[in-house]
This record gives sequence, C-alpha cells and structure tokens, in this order.
Amino acid sequence: MAEVVLGYGGAEKKVMLAIDESEYSYYALTWVLDNLKESLNKSPLLIFMAQLPTKNAYTFAASLGSARMYCPVSATQEFNNSVKENQNKLTLALLEKAKEICASRGVNAETLTEVGDPQTAICNAVEKLNINLLILGERGLGKIKRAILGSVSNYCVQNAKCPVLVVKKP
Repeated sequence: MAEVVLGYGGAEKKVMLAIDESEYSYYALTWVLDNLKESLNKSPLLIFMAQLPTKNAYTFAASLGSARMYCPVSATQEFNNSVKENQNKLTLALLEKAKEICASRGVNAETLTEVGDPQTAICNAVEKLNINLLILGERGLGKIKRAILGSVSNYCVQNAKCPVLVVKKP
C-alpha cells in the first residue's frame, strides 16, 4: 500500500474530514484513523459537520375532518428555535463522539460546524481554513439518485480548493 505523507518538509498540513450522521461517515472516520494515523501526528484532524438551515415553514398533518376547517398555520418562533436548538445539540453530540473515537485511537482532533448547505459549507470551510486534504465518505447513491439529488462528495471533488479523498465503503 502506498504511504501518504502529509507533514513533509516540516510544514503543517491541515486535514479535514467532513461527516454527517450516516454510517458512511463513520466508516470514513475509521478508515482515516486506520490508514492515515501516522500522517496526523504533526497537526490535529479537523472534523467538520454542516448543519442544514432550518425551514421557517413547516407543514402540519391534519385528519380529513379537521382539514375542512383548515386555517393556514405557520410554525411559531418558539417552535423554530426549538428545532434549531435540537439540531445543534445533535450536531455537537456527533462531533463529540467522533472526537472521542479519535482520542481512543491516539489522534488529536478538533471539531467545527457551520450552518448551510453541506456541499457549499464544506467547500467554504476548506478555502477559509486553508485545508490541504479533504476527506469524505461516499453515501452510496446509485447513478440515477446521484443525478437527481446531487452528491456532496461529487460537488466537493469538483469545487474544493484542495485534493479530495472520497472513502467508499466496500
């Protein structure tokens, strides 16, 4: 197997792993820790997670009888704040778990989250933080779903301002 050397020439090389709540992200994290651990000794692994922006309009389900008396109801500000708070808690918990997994394997990790569309948030973070290598897990969408829904990893391969390593789960 070829050895990847990220800390050559004494310069610190920044590596960022972008995750979400999927098993593919977990696999990418374990792959990085198994295969790039020696290269991560000089600088911490940056673990990034994008938070989708919350919607201000939610649809509430109603039974057929009450649908006749339907009045448009928009979500209250309290409800929107609750959704944002819960989403933030989940994101921070996932990042903390990833950091704990890194620590258990002897790898120093830092975490970062931003609100926004994942593909653009990841590419913006890469540029802003001067990342030298971006690592993503492949979601495993088929060709048709990828064409319709788009692919975060494909977008990042095309638009990130650094090399991108996409880890595919076997």
